[in-house]
Amino acid sequence: MLKQYLQFKLSQKLSPQQIQLMKLIQLPTQAFEQRLKQELEENPALEGGKEENDSEYDSDLDNTVDDYNDNETIEAGDINVDDYLSDDEVPDYRTQVNNYSSDDDEKTMPYAAGTSFTQHLVNQLNTYRLSEKEREIAEFLVGSVDESGYIRRSLSDIMDDLAFTQNVYTTEDKIQYVLRIVHQLDPAGVGARNLQECLSIQLHRKEKSPDIELAIDIIDNAFDQFTKKHYKKLLQKFDISEMQLKDAISEIEHLNPKPGGSYSGNNRIVEHVVPDFAIKIVDGELELTLNGRNAPELHVSREYNNMLKGYKESKDKSKSQKDAVIFIKQKLDAAKWFIEAIKQRQQTLFVTMSAIMHYQKEYFLTGDERNLKPMILKDVADEISMDVSTVSRVANSKYVDTPYGTKLIKEFFSESMKNDQGEDVSTREIKKILETVIEEENKRKPLTDETLAKILKEKGYPIARRTVAKYREQLDIPVARLRKKI
Repeated sequence: MLKQYLQFKLSQKLSPQQIQLMKLIQLPTQAFEQRLKQELEENPALEGGKEENDSEYDSDLDNTVDDYNDNETIEAGDINVDDYLSDDEVPDYRTQVNNYSSDDDEKTMPYAAGTSFTQHLVNQLNTYRLSEKEREIAEFLVGSVDESGYIRRSLSDIMDDLAFTQNVYTTEDKIQYVLRIVHQLDPAGVGARNLQECLSIQLHRKEKSPDIELAIDIIDNAFDQFTKKHYKKLLQKFDISEMQLKDAISEIEHLNPKPGGSYSGNNRIVEHVVPDFAIKIVDGELELTLNGRNAPELHVSREYNNMLKGYKESKDKSKSQKDAVIFIKQKLDAAKWFIEAIKQRQQTLFVTMSAIMHYQKEYFLTGDERNLKPMILKDVADEISMDVSTVSRVANSKYVDTPYGTKLIKEFFSESMKNDQGEDVSTREIKKILETVIEEENKRKPLTDETLAKILKEKGYPIARRTVAKYREQLDIPVARLRKKI
């Protein structure tokens, strides 16, 4: 049996405008500029730059709006254009808070034209005498080289792709033969299928010497023992002295594990970080500024006023004219909202960063990471009465220029733990001390995690061995055995 009944329920839903505002807050400076450019292109009612201060135009506009609103009401609804326009040369949202840097100039990064890495390799193939089929295979292999310089696919997969995509039918032996030719290209090591092959190719290209011969022997015949740093086994296997092993390892350490990255003609675009904030120390006090590129000058196009005037003065108001006024209203609403959203974005960024700066005042005055206080997103959110998600959006994607370098804001956040005196200390402080201890250890006998835990405990940080292991991994430091040197 079907029944109908009423049910009341409270729920929170974000409006499309709120969602768009959250997305704007999340954008760093460069991405924000792209978003602004896109909005200016898509909304003809929105214009950039200073608005002309024309009193005659302002008066005319006011009369147009008054006459229009006193006139008949159409489907488009009343439109008060005063809501969308500013009488000032400088929109009020730019002077809301005096926190913008003077560097408002638009900066563009020139990109150097050059030969791509793949084309660089193809050009070298022209110096080899190859049959038509061998050339097709060689060019396919070169096209399979990734940006690190490796071919990370099996010969059987390459053979299948050649047949299906290039209509080239061959054998694995033939591909192996052509691959050896690719291995002769520069930079040395390009086209290798793994690290062992990459290092071996580079060593075979070097001028022969006892150290090089031993290094080749180690890489080709004892690679696993070398990577695991089983030096005693290597000494026994090759019946050599410790000095000979040290010299051979030195040759290996000077090789390039990523030959693709060494190509100087590679014209990949390098991403530059644009700081969203700047913190300076002025007379012993911290001064925060927001990058001026986050405060664009925007206003509504005066052409839209002329459209409204045209509609008011028209005697016969056709349906197409009314549709045009509805379109105008939509674009005016979108322009007004976007300007307001930018204002809110600027205020949110500045208030959030200001709270972070004051919370970590001691660090910003000294630059000593040991002075970083434990701080989580909720600490800042409670301070500025905003949601944790809003603080997260600011922290995860923004950079601040400090006297100690440009830092990602989320780096200032860390959990807390208690030292032996019961005081809350930042986990970043413990990691810094751990890193220092490892740097100063005897590399012939690296410290185990158990020993590191004891040392930290002596320094006043009673943490477990597994916690030391976790912090070490977060610092990207290998285990003791892999830190060993002879």
